[in-house]
Formats: sequence, C-alpha cells, structure tokens
Amino acid sequence: MPAPVEIVVERDQDALATTVARCLQAHLEQARAAGRPAEIGLTGGSMGSATMAAWVQAQAACAADLSDVALWWGDERYLPAGDPDRNDTQADEAGLARLGLPESAVHRVPGPDSSDDLADAAARYAATIRSAGRGGFEVLMLGVGPDGHVASLFPGHPAQQTSDAITVAVHGSPKPPPERVSLTFEAMERSHEVWFLVRGGDKAEAVRDGVEGAPPEVSSAAQVRGTARTVWFLDEEAASLLRR
Repeated sequence: MPAPVEIVVERDQDALATTVARCLQAHLEQARAAGRPAEIGLTGGSMGSATMAAWVQAQAACAADLSDVALWWGDERYLPAGDPDRNDTQADEAGLARLGLPESAVHRVPGPDSSDDLADAAARYAATIRSAGRGGFEVLMLGVGPDGHVASLFPGHPAQQTSDAITVAVHGSPKPPPERVSLTFEAMERSHEVWFLVRGGDKAEAVRDGVEGAPPEVSSAAQVRGTARTVWFLDEEAASLLRR
C-alpha cells in the first residue's frame, strides 16, 4: 500500500523552492546510504525553474556528491532543443549546468530536430529509460495544473488511459503546445517518493482534489503516489482549501 500523503506548506514560491531543494539534498544522502540509485524526475513550469535554481544554490553552498545522480523529465513539449517553452530549456536557464552533472546523466526527451515524429520521440525516451534507468525514480517531482493534470496526462484525455507503456505521445493537448511526450501513470508509479510542487490560489481546487483522491476524470494528480512517501509541497495559497 502507498504511504499516507504528507503536506508541507511554505509562505511563497521562493520559500517553497528553498525547502524542496533542502529536502532533495538530504534525501539524496539518505538514498546513497541505503544503496538506492538516485534517479530524479524533474518538472517544468515556474516551480520547476525555481526549484532548480534553489538546488543549484544549495549545491554551491555544500558541494554534495552528485556523481550517482541522473535526471529525467516527467514530460516534455515536442519542440526543438533550446526552445524556450521546453521544460529542459527552462531548467538550463535556471542553472542546471552548474550542478556539474555530465550530459550523459541528463536524459532529455527528443524533439522534432532529433526524432522522426512524436511517436518516435516517445518511443526513444522509453527506450532510454529502459536502457539507462536504474529501476524507477528515487524522487519524481510533479507540477499540477488548475485542471488537475500532471506531466502531460490531462483528466479525460485519451493519453491519460495509456497502459502497458512507459511513455505516451500526447496529441491534441488541451494546453498548448498540442504535441507532447509524457510518462504514463505506470511509469510514475515506479517512484520511491512522489513530490508535488504547487503554488498559487488558482490551483487550490486541484490540490484539494489530488490530496483527497478524486477520480481520474477529475484529477490525474490523485492517481499518482510514491511507494514509500508522497509529499505535497505547497505555498499558502495553493493549500488554502485543505482541511488542516
């Protein structure tokens, strides 16, 4: 059975990102001590960028050993490398390179400049997970949209129902751009810990639905839990509808 859901609330985005970065640094040490591979799934958006910037700052302060860390993305927009709307471009702009990881440890989703089409990009990313992944994510970070989507699995969208697959090619995304590559629920479920990173009052209903376990047609976030721990990292506005 998945572990109970935990809630962490900070006053604003900056404080929240700092807390997540500090928790990530501590968790990597714990995983290393336990002999678990440090496969980390990153998210995009404003919280993803803020968290990356805070992690870079924390790393500069302590110079922790990241030699066993590998980075992945829960989803990606099917756009050329370097496009400002790509999640990995936003992470780059937030200072990812300053973590000092070799490029071989940063697993990017192919775009139209390095794949034949969207289906090929999804297949290539799945193949990389199979060949270079080490048994699942130690921590998978996910943002949550106001509609309850996580990665690019939107409630009620056909891609949400994908089974027997690691990745899915998402056509006709309700949120632009329309073509994306996403992890499936089955891939996300192979996570030791799942961390939701959410800020803003416009997402308060989605947070409540996710925490309370709404059905798939209402909330994709409610369908994802870590095998050991699930944590919702929230600012005060995002947490405003929770019963605490």
